[in-house]
Amino acid sequence: MRGVKRSSHPSANPSRARALGAAISLVLAASASAQDAAVELDEVVVVGSRGTPRLVTESSSPIDLIDGDQLRATGFNDLSKALQFLAPSVNFPRSATGPSAANTRGVTLRGLSPDQVLVLVDGKRRHASSVLNFNNVVGRGTVPVDLNAIPLSAVERVEILRDGAAAQYGSDAIAGVVNIVLRGTDSQSFTSLQGGATEDGDGETAIVAAGTSFDVGDSGGITVTAESRYRDFTNGAGIDSRVGRVTNRQGDPESLDLGLVINARVPMGESELYGNIIASHRDSESAAQYRASNVSPLYPNGFLPLIDLDMLDLAATAGWSQPLGAWTLDISDTFGTNRADFKVGDSVNTSLGTASPTSFDAGGTRYQQNVLGLTLTRPIDILSGANLAFGLESRYETFEIVRGEEASLQGAGAQGFPGFNPPSPIDESRDAWSAFVDAEFHLTQAFSVGAAARYEDYSDFGDEVTGKLSAMFKPTSVIAFRATGSTGFRAPSLQQQYFSTVSSQSSGGVLVNVGTFAVNDPVARALGAQSLEAETSEHVSAGIVLTPMQGLTLSIDAFRIDIEDRIILSESLSGAAVTAILQQAGITNASQVRFFTNAADTTTEGYELTAAWRGTWFDSVRSELTLGYMSADTKLERVKSNSVVPSVPLLGLASIDLLTEAQPEDKVTLTSMQSWGDWQLRLDVTRFGEYRNVPVTTEQTYGAVTTLDVGVDYEITKSLRLSVGVINATDAYPDKIAQRASLQGGSLQYSEAGGLGSDGREYYARIWAGF
Repeated sequence: MRGVKRSSHPSANPSRARALGAAISLVLAASASAQDAAVELDEVVVVGSRGTPRLVTESSSPIDLIDGDQLRATGFNDLSKALQFLAPSVNFPRSATGPSAANTRGVTLRGLSPDQVLVLVDGKRRHASSVLNFNNVVGRGTVPVDLNAIPLSAVERVEILRDGAAAQYGSDAIAGVVNIVLRGTDSQSFTSLQGGATEDGDGETAIVAAGTSFDVGDSGGITVTAESRYRDFTNGAGIDSRVGRVTNRQGDPESLDLGLVINARVPMGESELYGNIIASHRDSESAAQYRASNVSPLYPNGFLPLIDLDMLDLAATAGWSQPLGAWTLDISDTFGTNRADFKVGDSVNTSLGTASPTSFDAGGTRYQQNVLGLTLTRPIDILSGANLAFGLESRYETFEIVRGEEASLQGAGAQGFPGFNPPSPIDESRDAWSAFVDAEFHLTQAFSVGAAARYEDYSDFGDEVTGKLSAMFKPTSVIAFRATGSTGFRAPSLQQQYFSTVSSQSSGGVLVNVGTFAVNDPVARALGAQSLEAETSEHVSAGIVLTPMQGLTLSIDAFRIDIEDRIILSESLSGAAVTAILQQAGITNASQVRFFTNAADTTTEGYELTAAWRGTWFDSVRSELTLGYMSADTKLERVKSNSVVPSVPLLGLASIDLLTEAQPEDKVTLTSMQSWGDWQLRLDVTRFGEYRNVPVTTEQTYGAVTTLDVGVDYEITKSLRLSVGVINATDAYPDKIAQRASLQGGSLQYSEAGGLGSDGREYYARIWAGF
């Protein structure tokens, strides 16, 4: 157990303090130097309240709003990367070498885990992936929502609620909520083409997108957006000293994503029908780790197993809204499904000798979710701006594991990924229902309060009540004070309860087969597994919002999140006791064991600062400057001991670091957009703070790293625009692994923790046409 950790206050780290101070000075200097009146900031959001849409500065919870055009202007090929470099509290761990981690592209908030972020699409709960992240990377053991299954070209804006909101939106909203708003039915028709590559010549990218809208009746409409996104693999691997050449891949996987989004609203008198369909197909190829020439005579020069993922993701929402006197009734049903199938190529099952095939069907996973919701809302006329809402929600989930072919599973199993081989068929389901009330009251013109409560009942985990209180006091137009307090609840996912597989993992620099066993499996029980419990949390925050002049806003918010019984994967357990239990169970294709456990309690403390200014320079240059800063410090408060096998700890340093230290301790984002005439210049600076993890056997601290992204837009005509840019113009890389010589002869150079990947400098060009 570690002792007292370093302070998260910026003054405790001089370089961090200088970076933050310089960014703040830049924003304030810009506002002071503006010659003309600033433009009013009118960022309107719907997340965080069930009442009418409101300005970001009028919310009792901190909210980031990022426009879809701003996301696309970054030049990144997917939504997760774009959010990471624009939102200070968002992190996108760039895991690369494992098939599950490289293809489940979830984000984190405030340094917590991907599955502690609730994702909504147009205010409706989005389904998670069927693929559990079983690799030794950030998010290990989580089942995130795959944001990249939503085409970036179909996004109108993203609202990020940085606050606990389980009482308002349901379980999982422990760190906060990401609400993705799709392009509306009145959106402009367009086509766009983007291409690019890294400076090293890999990572070739081609994105083709098109969208159009159709009128339905007098005021209804349908918007259709289609996108094809191809990216070749990137590779930051070095020379393998054992053979004198590059043998591995370390970077983004090769992938082809096809997406289609249909969004519709059809008024019918006073009522309205609405709905959307989001379909995505991904074909992705990831590399396992290189196998030397002595592994199989079929590959006298060694081989690199390649793992292909075929993923289909579908979601559909249908809803009806109807006024009922002073009330508004909303009924909706949202269905989501994710299917993932894995194949292993350029591989071998050494147990089958020279008769082994070189490609294998490794099986797959299936997940479905259906959410039926009913909400009644009404304004309270006697209290200006007040709102009252009641609701019911029913959720049904299923999870299935499809077994791999026999040749993939026999003996040692297919090299790279032996495939899914649950001891018994996995086809599980559960249901949950909830009831909630959400109210906001303006007690005076300057003082408002909010309260929410939710009762949830799971068929497999019982019931829980969560609540939230919020308040905002705005004595003048210049300053406002806000505070919230909430409790949260997250039941273990079906994947975390029943997932079972064997995979190849690096353990102390050596490749071994690690078995992940369900908590009710006899092997897991014999090694200390116990029935899972739900996570519970308490989340408090307080902040100040300043609007000292028109067009300029500043805010600072402090937060604390206490989580008990965190649901995590245990350490990969090994040793004589583990070997004996595996032999007794007749398991020959795994030498280490892990399972899910409620082994840890954590506390996360930190604060966030935002500043935004919009105005004009010299009568003609329109300027937008946005600064964001986040500092988060997660401490381990308690680790449960293994009561069954005391000599085998449930968590070790590597697992603890992934939970508490492997994401940047702080982050600065600074965006500058200058427009004049037909030209627009964009400069984005992002600084990722220090982080720690155990890449081999020894813990390593990695230094802060800063990147600069540059983009130039030229409006050829009102309906034709050309963009060119450089991502990571500074060609920044994270620190290399100090013990990399122990990893595949030094071929694997970079940790998969932190925030910045290993792609280096990248160029892109895009042409957009509207009609």
